[in-house]
Amino acid sequence: MSEQAVKQQLHLVMGGKVKDPRSYEFQDPESLHVAGVYSDYEAAEDAWRGNAQRTVDDAEMKYVIVPLHKLLDPEN
Repeated sequence: MSEQAVKQQLHLVMGGKVKDPRSYEFQDPESLHVAGVYSDYEAAEDAWRGNAQRTVDDAEMKYVIVPLHKLLDPEN
């Protein structure tokens, strides 16, 4: 891989009911909805937006984008 090549940046989109809408503590982590893993932020954002808009009437539902590439390789 050349230095010019773009490194893969995986993003996880997931959501579920939170204990407090101002937090990221989920009520039941085992029942989280995993929308998917995406190879770029734009695709992850599209998935996040679609799921968040679908559940907008439920104040306890929260979807998030987790930058997996930062967990897998903290240096980048």
